[in-house]
Amino acid sequence: MTLSIDQLDIENLYPDSDGLPMAESDPARDYLLYSVEALSLYFQARSDVYVSGNLFIYYKRGVPDAVVAPDVFVIFGVENKKRRSYKVWEEDGKLPAFVLEITSKTTQENDEEDKPKKYQSLGVLEYFQYDPTGDYLRPHLKGVRLIENRYVPIASHFSNNTFSLHSQTLGLDLRLIDGELRFYEPETDKRLLSHAELDAARQQAEEARQQAEQAQQQAVPRLLRLGLTEEQVAEALSLSVEEVDRFKN
Repeated sequence: MTLSIDQLDIENLYPDSDGLPMAESDPARDYLLYSVEALSLYFQARSDVYVSGNLFIYYKRGVPDAVVAPDVFVIFGVENKKRRSYKVWEEDGKLPAFVLEITSKTTQENDEEDKPKKYQSLGVLEYFQYDPTGDYLRPHLKGVRLIENRYVPIASHFSNNTFSLHSQTLGLDLRLIDGELRFYEPETDKRLLSHAELDAARQQAEEARQQAEQAQQQAVPRLLRLGLTEEQVAEALSLSVEEVDRFKN
């Protein structure tokens, strides 16, 4: 009996994993996770942007070997939802517009020769490589942009000890800060944070708020003892008169 493509799909023609580790080293894993989390948070309000990494992308139906698994990728024009794998024919033909590979000497040949050819043929608009341990890339970050069906190097910028490449596709800068890859909003110079970094920033902000509130509370009785009225203390500390009355003892 001959199976149809739909039946073959059901019988796991397209596996979700190859059983290999997510990354070959701690630095590769750390920057992969940072990049996916930071970009996911940046685009979280967009229902039509899908950010993921180390996920199988099958780009030819019925050909399970036609697969890529970029370390980090962004696809525009598809639903922002969790997937076990990505099948292009189920997603209106949409493919990644941005790809980042965390590269090293052991993956150099694949990242430098095989993947650029494949990504170019698939129409990936931008392809970046980051070498966190400096195995072979000098500088540790480079990128290319698809122009007239061929990849052209993206111009780099260096100032204040910061190496930077701009992604037109994302509207973001990829910067090396002391050799570490970080994404930035160029207009605001704001760094994109991972979940852990965002939680730490929120905790620091809450601690600062509590410290400021405690300082205000301690200042109220001191200012009152100096002879200021409650109204004057409230104005000086940006408090309400009711708050001054509550903090005065």
